[in-house]
Formats: sequence, C-alpha cells, structure tokens
Amino acid sequence: MQAITQLLQAARSGDRAAADQVVAQLYVDLQRLARRHVRDAGHLTLLDTTALVHEAWLRVAGSQGAEFPDRRHFLAYAAQAMRSVVVDLVRARRAERRGGGEAHLTLDTALADQLPQADEDVLRVHEALDELAQVEPRLAQVVEMRYFAGLREPEIAEALGVTERTVQRDWQKARLFLSMSLAA
Repeated sequence: MQAITQLLQAARSGDRAAADQVVAQLYVDLQRLARRHVRDAGHLTLLDTTALVHEAWLRVAGSQGAEFPDRRHFLAYAAQAMRSVVVDLVRARRAERRGGGEAHLTLDTALADQLPQADEDVLRVHEALDELAQVEPRLAQVVEMRYFAGLREPEIAEALGVTERTVQRDWQKARLFLSMSLAA
C-alpha cells in the first residue's frame, strides 16, 4: 500500500514511469471494476473489460489537476472514469440509433413505444447520480465508491474522513434519493 501511495505522489509530480507502474500494480483492481461496469451495462456497450480499463486509463492519465493521495482515491476516480466511458458510449449509440442529428419521425406511435429502453435506464441512473451530487456531494461519492469502485464501508470511511456509521447513513440516504429520482 505504501509503495502505491509513493508511486501516486511521483506520478502526480509528472513521473510517467511511476504512473505506468501504478496502472501495472492496480491492473487487477481496474479489471475488477471494469468487469462490474461491463456486467451492469450488459449489451449496452461493445467494450470488453480490457478496453474499458484502457479507455478509463486514458481519461485518468489525461486529467489535469486530479490528485490521488492513495490507492482508494485512485480507484474511486477510475470508477468515475469508467462510468463516464459507459455513459458516453450509450449516448453515442442513442444518437446513432435515432439518426444522429437527423429528425426522428414516427408515423405509428405504437412503434415509438417499442423502442428499447435500456439505454434510457443507464442515462436516468447517471442523471440521478449527477443530481444527487449537486444536492449532497458526499452521498454521491459514497455511491460511486461503493457501487462503482466496489470499496467496503471501512475503506470509504477512511477515504472520506468520516465514520463507518456515517457511511452507512449516507448509503441509506443515497439509495432513497436515487430510488425516488428513478421512480419519478
């Protein structure tokens, strides 16, 4: 753990070799995160876990000003990047499916109701999580760390500097908020 923290600090100061070593050492964790995203997205994305890890790494490596003081923070940020990759792919597929910039014209309204809604669900969850982040940023962080990064409550508590009980309460509040947002 200490070695990862030192490598993250070196990478933050511009050491490209240290950044590459971080990815190499955390590749198994990144694969686990990607497997979860690919499994949850199902047929919505054509990416496999390796491609998702690489796409997320490109976003993480290209981010300016992002700080990762330790492994947990890095994995939480990587989970956000993976979520972003999946959502961007869904949006692109929706645009293609609907004719890109072309106006969509349906003469039979029954056909419009039969269009697949799975893409809609992914975007609704993404939008609900963004809305939660605007209202209660820490609750959104708890969801991202727990659901997307797969961190346990003690790890989340340490990363956020709160107690485990606070993380548990935040998780309950976030689930309630998201379920009400998605039901609306």
